[in-house]
Amino acid sequence: MTHEAGVGAPRRDRVVLITGGNRGLGLACAQAFAALGDQVAVTSRSGPVEGFLTVKCDVTSAEEVDAAFTEIEEQLGAPEVVVCNAGVTRDGLSMKMTDEAFTSVVDANLTGAFRVARRAIPKMMRARTGRLIFMSSVAGLTGSAGQVNYASSKAGLVGLARSLARELAPRNITSNVVAPGPITTDMTGALPEATLQSLVETVPLARAGTPEEVAAAVTFLASAEAAYITGAVLPVDGGLGMGH
Repeated sequence: MTHEAGVGAPRRDRVVLITGGNRGLGLACAQAFAALGDQVAVTSRSGPVEGFLTVKCDVTSAEEVDAAFTEIEEQLGAPEVVVCNAGVTRDGLSMKMTDEAFTSVVDANLTGAFRVARRAIPKMMRARTGRLIFMSSVAGLTGSAGQVNYASSKAGLVGLARSLARELAPRNITSNVVAPGPITTDMTGALPEATLQSLVETVPLARAGTPEEVAAAVTFLASAEAAYITGAVLPVDGGLGMGH
């Protein structure tokens, strides 16, 4: 298997893994990488995703993470690009939130991303190349009322990514964060129109983003042109989180 050498390197047929790639941002990322000629695997808890190698994986289970990587390695090879996108929400006011509601979200969104990265790192280190990309949120930078668990988990991804960036830089492995703002997905589509409008009014660009705009940021961070970028947080939020 071939690997990127840096800026100006020709396009290579890389193996890309996207967790939670069955819908929304994850699916948009999978489609964007496939369009670039990469071999794409996605994890899903809800069945196969047409057009991609789909592996069943609950990121709250280290055993399932290991099994998913093993299947991908056997069928495609070791992932050279890993996008940690899988996540959950369990919104509620903090004074009424149970320990379980808090820790379950942190386990899926933050510890789950750690489990995935930990499994990917050894073979990236041996190959002396790799891209780790973590899907955070503007909520992790600004806070979000009613989402103390979600915002905490998304803020934690910044510390995770930057610590890995420092650890892995000597092996030419980069680690970065994408922080989307309001994006038009099935999740936002389920919101009442008045709620969505109120949310969009807080965005300086006065609109919701698209999954394709987030995917463009992710594929850029995985590209040869981004070889000198690591430990960065790239907002895709219409200016909502600027200054944070």
